[in-house]
Amino acid sequence: MRLEDLAPAKGAKHSKKRVGRGTGSGLGKTAGRGSKGQKSRSGGGTPPWFEGGQMPLQRRVPKRGFTNIFAARFSILNVKDLQRFEPAGTVDIPDLIRAGYLKKGSAGIKLLGEGDISFSIHVRVHKASPSAISKVEAAGGRVELISLPKRT
Repeated sequence: MRLEDLAPAKGAKHSKKRVGRGTGSGLGKTAGRGSKGQKSRSGGGTPPWFEGGQMPLQRRVPKRGFTNIFAARFSILNVKDLQRFEPAGTVDIPDLIRAGYLKKGSAGIKLLGEGDISFSIHVRVHKASPSAISKVEAAGGRVELISLPKRT
């Protein structure tokens, strides 16, 4: 078998349907859409969320409270996650981005106190809980709070 002998399987390829090209084509005049009605029109049909006139789901479910669109959402970094970094080194925002801790759309990184750390480390983050700061300082490290980037 040679490269020029290769061909698709029988029935795998077929020419596209050319609609609205005259009555002799079998798909002329109404172009296979039937006559009249919503689905025969250009752009006609119902959107995927339409439920046939039934009260739509987004209106049926109860609503409580609100979402503050101006709230600063932080990516979470726990004290136990610092174990993967170099002892006696500095952990900065670029290091945390490379490690995958900064999520898209977050305002910054907040250090929380879950877990323990066994060596001293210098951590530079946007926010930190009091328990996280005490755990890092108990291990001989330091937590430095840096300012948030300007929101535009």
